[in-house]
Amino acid sequence: MNWIEAIILGLIQGLTEFLPVSSSGHLELGKAILGTAKEQSLLFTVVVHGATVLSTIVVFRKEIWQLLLGLFKFSWNDETIYIAKIAFSMLPVAIVGLFFKDYVESIFTNSSIILIVGIMLLITAVLLSFTYFARVKEKDISFKDAFIIGIAQTFAVMPGISRSGATIATALLLGNKKVEAAKFSFLMVLVPILGENFIQLFKGEFTNEVGIGAIPLIAGFLAAFTSGLLACSWMIKIVSKGKLLYFAIYCAVVASIAIIFYFI
Repeated sequence: MNWIEAIILGLIQGLTEFLPVSSSGHLELGKAILGTAKEQSLLFTVVVHGATVLSTIVVFRKEIWQLLLGLFKFSWNDETIYIAKIAFSMLPVAIVGLFFKDYVESIFTNSSIILIVGIMLLITAVLLSFTYFARVKEKDISFKDAFIIGIAQTFAVMPGISRSGATIATALLLGNKKVEAAKFSFLMVLVPILGENFIQLFKGEFTNEVGIGAIPLIAGFLAAFTSGLLACSWMIKIVSKGKLLYFAIYCAVVASIAIIFYFI
């Protein structure tokens, strides 16, 4: 992988991590187009995911700081309750990670990965389309809602199912506030991503087995961070205006291209 390919993949990761179009699906399509599909560098994956986590922290720095201040008051206040809801939402994906990790990873090495991505993108398109008809009640996210949103997040382990799309769409279909749905969706993924990377680090899996140099890693990080910063801020505005239908159309188009590409 050279620095140009790293920038392209970094941009794809940063943009699609927050936009409801599936970062994993687009990365697989990007690797197939660039011919880097066999370069399974865990180090590069961790670097670009770390970049998007950092961009989330930057965008929500005030909210995160406020939550931490409330948490360390050691009382059952609004901030502690919100953090508890985030923790509750992570239970479903934790179960999947503990008991089905090997199965999920095998999907990404499947010879039909492009077809799988295409089919899953169609499902994402359908889910996003449902939000067009959703009646938002402007209510706050409850513990029950948080758990259901967490279940929606587990389906995003499939390449082509958008994590942000699944969680935000589910929150909206449950009648939650639009901006609150986007905020909760982005904050709830911080711990799982960081946790997964730390687990891989302590298990000794943090390797650079294909010998990617420092320049491509730095280039990929900067590309993912910059595009993630823009996409995260942009996505909040998009959700507040209820324009997810456009992404449903986009996912349907890309899905069709992927499926046709697989059979050609």
